[in-house]
Amino acid sequence: MFLASWQDVYSRKVVGWELLPHMRSELVINALNKSIQRRRSAQGLIAHSDGGGQYASHEFLKLLEGNGFLSSMTRRDNHYDNAMAESLFSRFKAELMEKGAFDSFGDAYTEVFEYIEIYYNTQRRHSGIGYQTLQAFEGAWEDAQKLSRN
Repeated sequence: MFLASWQDVYSRKVVGWELLPHMRSELVINALNKSIQRRRSAQGLIAHSDGGGQYASHEFLKLLEGNGFLSSMTRRDNHYDNAMAESLFSRFKAELMEKGAFDSFGDAYTEVFEYIEIYYNTQRRHSGIGYQTLQAFEGAWEDAQKLSRN
């Protein structure tokens, strides 16, 4: 099973993800489409990814272009380029996969959903944003935006 996810850089929130039994371009396209629907992302967004072939596929690049997004890929042998995603998957493996393998694809999907949507995005405290939850961090940011407009 393979997981693809998209995160907001400012908050680290996972805004689009997909779990499939293969690593074809459909995996990253579905995850990005979920991200677009959730955030209504604006033109100029930079979609940063690792150097996997699915991110260089014609279909994926067409989706980026059609939404006015830019593509950015990790440079070869430079793990710092993708540090935020590497951190997410490191925590994902340590916190979710500690019990070992899943019994089925359905079980895996449920566990991943609960980890991302119920725990990681809403309850887990993140050191990179002052040990706040992502909800608290984004709420404070939105409140500050409203105040600055008044």
